Amino acid sequence: MWEVYYSASTIDEALAFLDKHGSEARVVAGGTDLILELESGGHPDLKALIDITRIPDLDTISLHGDRIVLGPLATHNHVVGSKLIRERALPLAQASWEVGAPPLRNRATVAGNLITASPANDTITPLIALDAEVTLASVAGERTIRLADFYRGLRRTVMRPDELMREIRIPPLRADQRGLFLKLGLRRAQAISVVDVAVVVAFDHLGAVSDARIALGSVAPTIVRAPLAESYLIGERLTAETNAEAGRLASQSVKPIDDLRGSADYRSEMVKILVARALGQLNADPPVDRIPDAPPMLWGANKGVVTRGLPRAIRHGPDTPIESRVNGIAVRAAGGQQKSLLHWLRDEVKLPGTKEGCAEGECGACTVFLDGAAVLSCMVHAPRAHNAEVVTIEGLQRGDALHPIQQAFIDQAAVQCGFCTPGFLMAGAKLLDEIKTPDTEQINYGISGNLCRCTGYYKIVDAFQQAAKMNTEVEQG
Repeated sequence: MWEVYYSASTIDEALAFLDKHGSEARVVAGGTDLILELESGGHPDLKALIDITRIPDLDTISLHGDRIVLGPLATHNHVVGSKLIRERALPLAQASWEVGAPPLRNRATVAGNLITASPANDTITPLIALDAEVTLASVAGERTIRLADFYRGLRRTVMRPDELMREIRIPPLRADQRGLFLKLGLRRAQAISVVDVAVVVAFDHLGAVSDARIALGSVAPTIVRAPLAESYLIGERLTAETNAEAGRLASQSVKPIDDLRGSADYRSEMVKILVARALGQLNADPPVDRIPDAPPMLWGANKGVVTRGLPRAIRHGPDTPIESRVNGIAVRAAGGQQKSLLHWLRDEVKLPGTKEGCAEGECGACTVFLDGAAVLSCMVHAPRAHNAEVVTIEGLQRGDALHPIQQAFIDQAAVQCGFCTPGFLMAGAKLLDEIKTPDTEQINYGISGNLCRCTGYYKIVDAFQQAAKMNTEVEQG
């Protein structure tokens, strides 16, 4: 387990810590993969964690010259909520929307997704198709590398131990280009890709394909291209026959992996279907988006942006107290620095309402608010709570009255065993803060990261609808 946890206040501080500790350190941006690896005994030589989540302006998405630039703290929700990405790099927005559920997307960063280097990580595929590049920084300087050259194999990259991913740079889609991302998972949300596909196509003035890039994910140790299909498409129009042939050729470009999520033969067949389907949807007018116009983010008034930095770096050792405001009350706990936020709240702060269901970000039972955003507390390191605002289920009610979502769960009998209920209530409260009268689709998206093993969700959705009505009645007096 780590020995020291740094909360950096500047990039230069973070790079200095990396230079000092080298291969014995890891950077925490989202940390959603890292915390699971540590919990399972990974990184036995790790001694230092370097948290950059308090550094302002690293979560921006902007257009600089001929590149869209993402900072290392740009989360998947930032991408989904970016008008620039939706308009000029749609495949990345579509892939980010497919990652987990809102509380996970509020922490998980695109940079972290790239660095973890799993072929099933959704955002790598569209960024390969978009011909993105990454800038790596160290105390010695910066270097920029095409993302296609970043990977050396399964979960292996060219990053040095002293480097931090400073930027992701994306050529925006031109007026003659269209792009799309499609994913096949085993369920509608919180699913790891069985196969995913990103396609970027350029058209000439006659409507024929002048350039094509097809990237395939979760079919090989790294993301791969489909050169036979790309070459075939040049000069062709996207008819049903052309699309089917491109799918067949794309399938010939890979020898798919065989694992628990799908056999090699199944993946091969799905590559054919997804590539043909993506090309067909690209030919639609307008192109298929699939992201709701007002997607639930559960990210609070600040929209997940770092608004308050640290005056200086903070060093947490095993015995350094964590000082936080939990449910509006100042808390100082001397223990628990090497725990998750979930276990720190339960063990050190003595607030047992937040539950551990899966301990790997799958069930939503541990949802809390961290600096205004809904997050999964099992996937946050406890020192991140230092100088932060945390709200748990115990702090949800309004004075002496229950929160409308709490009262509605009682009225609608939406509780059975009750274990999952704290997570549903926290997600519901944040959803209603964000969207006063959510429709059924928005409610379903808002609770897509919350699992209940007792009900069919009908009473839970009824409770959300009642709470929205109660909120409206209170506002109207």
